[in-house]
Amino acid sequence: MDKYYILILGWVAVMGILSIMISMKRVETVCGKEEYRWKPIWAVVTVMPLIWMCSQRGGIMDTGAYLEGFKDMPGVFSGIASYMGTVKKDKGFYFLSAVIKCIVGNNSVVYLFIIAVLQAGMLFYVYRKYSSRYLVSFFLFLASTDYISWMFNGMRQFLAVTITFIGIKFILDKKYVRAIILILIASLMHQSALLMIPFIFIVQGKAWNKKTLLFILAVIAVVASVGQFTNVLDSMLAETQYKNVVSDWQSWEDNGTSALRVLVYAVPTILSLIGIKYIRNADNPIINLSTNMSIVSVGFYVVSMFTSGIFIGRLPIYFSL
Repeated sequence: MDKYYILILGWVAVMGILSIMISMKRVETVCGKEEYRWKPIWAVVTVMPLIWMCSQRGGIMDTGAYLEGFKDMPGVFSGIASYMGTVKKDKGFYFLSAVIKCIVGNNSVVYLFIIAVLQAGMLFYVYRKYSSRYLVSFFLFLASTDYISWMFNGMRQFLAVTITFIGIKFILDKKYVRAIILILIASLMHQSALLMIPFIFIVQGKAWNKKTLLFILAVIAVVASVGQFTNVLDSMLAETQYKNVVSDWQSWEDNGTSALRVLVYAVPTILSLIGIKYIRNADNPIINLSTNMSIVSVGFYVVSMFTSGIFIGRLPIYFSL
């Protein structure tokens, strides 16, 4: 893994050098303004080594369990209906995986490749379109090791995350019905996607608006009464796949989220406070949305410090991207 990590960071450096030597950008209209964005072909070339690395990872982390499940899936389309009758959660993900199995057979490398293509395709579609520094966005995704935590590990949830991520256009355009439909589709991959529904309204508006400040107050209240919060959350999750995962977090040897991790992911929020005057003057819808998403991300990470890193600590990825 260390070898792959160094190689892919080296690839970022190569693409950075090439971007100086070759014209990799073109003018596009983004949120009503003309901006320079990476040409699609170069954006794809940049991300392909990551996709290849995902397909070659073997049984690292939770991948082994996913591959065991893949082996048990039917190899013919006629067997999918009876197989789905045995699936109790996240049926969309397992249906998709079963369809892939019927097409590619028992080739687990191709299976992992296809899932990585779907995840990276949606993720970097958004970064190419909305990030003024596509290569920096790619580098940060790698340097944060989010790609290991998610593309190598939480495959179901990250597929749901990336599906909601392409809904940024709907959030920016305030097309809430379309955004909610996309979230409902994502929830078929992982139920946690439903969390996004109220937050597509909370993150709307200017950076550091009243809604985000109320969210911060709510986080403080949760931390101050964390025992009551976990009891309420357990009641809400009683009939789901996350039954008792919050109250039983200590038996899972789950010490919550480390303070260092919270600090790292709080950097955008801290920078936004330092530069709040410039953000307000620019009033850029993408920067406003990103700032408010970062605030929400930090709020969830703070709560996960005092409760469960396994459950609560897996939720900020919907916002930190």
